[in-house]
Amino acid sequence: MMGVMVSEETRTMTSTPIRSPDESREPQPHPTRAWTTRLVTVGIVLTALNLRPAITSFGALLEEVRDGLGMSGSVAGLLTSVPPLCFAVFGVMAPRLARRFGPGAVVCAGMAAITAGLAIRPYTGSAVGFLAASALALMGIAVSNVLMPVIVKSWFPDRVGPMTGLYSMALALGTSAAAAVTVPMTNALGGSWQSGLAVWAGLAAAAVLPWIALVRARGADSRDGERPHTTPPAAREPGGPRITGSRTAWALAVFFGLQATAAYITMGWMPQIFRDAGVSAGTAGLLLAVTMAMGVPLAFVIPRLATRIPHQGPIVVALGACGLAGYAGLYVAPAGGAWAWALLLGVSNCAFPLALTMVGMRARTGAGVAQLSAFAQSTGYLISIPGPLLVGVLYQHSGGWGLPIALMAAVMVPQIAVGVVAGRDRTVEDEAARGTRS
Repeated sequence: MMGVMVSEETRTMTSTPIRSPDESREPQPHPTRAWTTRLVTVGIVLTALNLRPAITSFGALLEEVRDGLGMSGSVAGLLTSVPPLCFAVFGVMAPRLARRFGPGAVVCAGMAAITAGLAIRPYTGSAVGFLAASALALMGIAVSNVLMPVIVKSWFPDRVGPMTGLYSMALALGTSAAAAVTVPMTNALGGSWQSGLAVWAGLAAAAVLPWIALVRARGADSRDGERPHTTPPAAREPGGPRITGSRTAWALAVFFGLQATAAYITMGWMPQIFRDAGVSAGTAGLLLAVTMAMGVPLAFVIPRLATRIPHQGPIVVALGACGLAGYAGLYVAPAGGAWAWALLLGVSNCAFPLALTMVGMRARTGAGVAQLSAFAQSTGYLISIPGPLLVGVLYQHSGGWGLPIALMAAVMVPQIAVGVVAGRDRTVEDEAARGTRS
């Protein structure tokens, strides 16, 4: 890239008059920078829209998929545990892939994998095939999950809060839209759950386009998703802080894992909780959509608020309290207060954009953000794997939702505790430099 820039500067110097020293210090316009920045913004938004429909569309049609593929409750619980497993396994590969091919190229490939997986999985005809195709889509989601904070930090270093809010808002919109319209869309397509799930491949295909354009525009040496000349040198270096020596990194990883546990239990099982309480399938999908839709406005507000205060602990506590109240409502009167419980759990699920924001705030450099994002998300998703599976097992063997809901509420308590630790005003680079875990 530097060679290209030098050649461009040489051509400019030989084809334009020599300016005076004062004139040469004036900032020169960069016509392509605004265009590429807008392209990156579009790519971020479209990518975020596709990071959850593979999961929430399945949750809305869980009963139909189980009947169609002959799944038991335990197998269905395994399927709801596949997303965090894939995110943990494939997410850890994202920083290395980004250094090799560039973040934009990796996200582009991720969107293509989502497209293929969503198009294939409804028509495999078996639980194993459905699982394998889902894993392909989730692999694309995993690398994009990790690299989104990196791209935001690189391209918008002075607007981490607002851009994380925009990204999180689009993610919540895609999540809630898939939950809300999958059942009606399935009915409109003739009642085939296969068609209702496959249609989301079209949205993923649209997200491939801006990244293809960006990769082609930037060229092989431009590091695709990184903003040249404005990214700090450390952000372009392969090295970074020793993440495992940071107490903040571990706290953030556990916080990420526990909030992911709650989120994937909600996305995978909440519609079934309401359906078992006598709520219709369409209404249960709408209730899940309401839960996810709460993230649309709050995902924009919470990151902006988080970046304006030195300690994010109070936000963690407030979100956790909403979660505990929502679970208590589900236990006492799941159908009677369904809309209230959906709203409260929607507020609680906004721990996700808060966690993403803290990833950007707890590291100073691009390299630090990349390592912290990969560590927190991969470790966190590993932590979250047993949750949805355990809910399925408890549901099948207890014959009700009392024990699963108690488990959900129990997870919220340590989530609040580690979130307060992760929200302290410090960076992983400083902790690694001191060689301490405090």
